[in-house]
Amino acid sequence: MNLIEELRWRGMIQDIMPGTEEQLLKEQTSAYIGFDPTAESLHIGSLVPILLLVHLQKAGHKPYALVGGATGMIGDPTGKSEERNLLSEDVLQRNQDGIQKQLAKFLQFDESKPNAAVMVNNYDWFKGMSFLDFIRDTGKHITVNYMMAKDSVKKRIESENGISFTEFTYQLIQGYDFYWLYKNHNCKLQMGGSDQWGNITTGAELIRRKAGGEAFAFTCPLLKKADGGKFGKSEKGNVWLDAEKTSPYHFYQFWLNAADDDAKKWIKIFTFLPKEAIETLIQQHDENAAQRLLQKTLAKEVTLFVHGEEGLKQAIETTEKLFANQSAPAESLSEDDLEGMEGVVKIDYDGDKVKSGIDVISFLTETNIFPSRGEAKKMIQNGGISINRKKVEDASLVIASDKLLHSKYLLVQKGKKNYYLVKVG
Repeated sequence: MNLIEELRWRGMIQDIMPGTEEQLLKEQTSAYIGFDPTAESLHIGSLVPILLLVHLQKAGHKPYALVGGATGMIGDPTGKSEERNLLSEDVLQRNQDGIQKQLAKFLQFDESKPNAAVMVNNYDWFKGMSFLDFIRDTGKHITVNYMMAKDSVKKRIESENGISFTEFTYQLIQGYDFYWLYKNHNCKLQMGGSDQWGNITTGAELIRRKAGGEAFAFTCPLLKKADGGKFGKSEKGNVWLDAEKTSPYHFYQFWLNAADDDAKKWIKIFTFLPKEAIETLIQQHDENAAQRLLQKTLAKEVTLFVHGEEGLKQAIETTEKLFANQSAPAESLSEDDLEGMEGVVKIDYDGDKVKSGIDVISFLTETNIFPSRGEAKKMIQNGGISINRKKVEDASLVIASDKLLHSKYLLVQKGKKNYYLVKVG
């Protein structure tokens, strides 16, 4: 399997060092990607580097996943307009543990395999190194002129806030990671997002100057939505890989709601479907875009990859209950249907207020479905609120016991995709 050829047609390569493709065709190659432990879960922006490692392993090469315990204490200036808050060791450790657990779901770590994945933490080789040792043995190999020529550094130097010495050293520390893995694990290739190209090439240069070796690299493009919006964001913020942070239902909905142009790109990047199958899917989609075959396939494949059969089943069941038969009255939903809706925000509310009757705007604000009465009223006026699948058209509507499903539930819909199950007791 020609890994570079495979990744090129999928749109997963932007920059590549000369000789990289030849190296991968010549022999089993060890390669790594770094993951920044700024949170205890990765989000879908991390899916592309995860998939690069999976493709690498499928092609017979050996993947290394580096969790940046040391670099996480500093902060990468790449793409940042100001210095980020530094994390404590306790928080970093918790984040590292969460990320390691997630990566183990996607990569084969079985040591009996010749290309078993390996997890490393750069804190392990930096913790015993003194500052003087580092600047004497490593710093002397890379000039300040070389470091300042990187776009990520130039932009920060020219900005109002400038760049601290701490962040300025980041590329040298990340470069040392590549050097250390090259020396200790014969790791010859580094991969990452295109914003990391400057840091990656510093590592390759350090290997050349300090070890007299040859290293390789390629990057994947940073994704943007067709409308210019940031990839990986939903109305609720980041789309996380952790089911506790983003439920399988909301995860599934993110992909299901992709624009046509995005779905055509993402089906290649985020699934392992072969080229012929994808080309057929796109053709079928273009013949009848209203069926959203492309989005449905994308949502199914990615949810299955991240959350498994059970997560996909939950996501589809909730989607069908909420959307498949919107014309059916909410009264047709059983208590089990309502309680089993995964990904719907569940709220407990004071039963006495409903028994005596409460106006809908007070109800919507007291349940925190809206932060203010003004926003609740505006959404009602715009036709964006339904209770028990009936559109609320009057802001003076009174919510009372006669509105309850099974004498204790209210199913509230805000906008197109936000659902709340209010349990009155």
